[in-house]
Amino acid sequence: MRHCLEMLLTTALLVTASISIGQERSRPYAPDSDVLARLSYDVSGVVLPGNVRHACIAVSRDGEYRIERWTALEPIERLHGKMPKEEFNRLSELLGATELRSLSGYHGGVVRQEAETFGAEVPVGDRSHLDGAPQQPDPAWRLQWMNGDGRNPFPASVSRLVNWIKRFQPKDGNTFEYTDYPEVCPTAGLRLLHPSVAQKLHP
Repeated sequence: MRHCLEMLLTTALLVTASISIGQERSRPYAPDSDVLARLSYDVSGVVLPGNVRHACIAVSRDGEYRIERWTALEPIERLHGKMPKEEFNRLSELLGATELRSLSGYHGGVVRQEAETFGAEVPVGDRSHLDGAPQQPDPAWRLQWMNGDGRNPFPASVSRLVNWIKRFQPKDGNTFEYTDYPEVCPTAGLRLLHPSVAQKLHP
């Protein structure tokens, strides 16, 4: 019964998001202009214990990270710390791939049973003015990809980033509260099942 309720809620959220995503206006970009990228990965349906169901990570240009992650049968964890140099270099390489940057916008479809979604937001410039005009939000390259029921597989460049997100293991990270840093996830896009809702379904 609980599983059915979760699936129904997930489907309803996906349908609502799919209808409105074309009309959605992104909220203003967060003031921390040193962000290199914000990435997200979500999956609905059956997830084996220990596997990632939801993850968002924000990485700064100097390798500082904040990650929000929820694995099956485990509570949500929020950690921040410094990424090892080799890990940061690998992420930068994946983000700079020509194949990845040739993609943008929203790619998805109808979901009947389960889905994976990937989201990315990468600042691409600075619109600050020297003439006294108000500073504008930074422009950003954004990508949302939903693989519903296995019918819209991730491109190879996206799969590599998804694999990086799923295997990234923060070491010596410190915990933080959502209210301290709410801008971990990309600023626009689908969420299959928000962790706060999921926790109510899985006390």
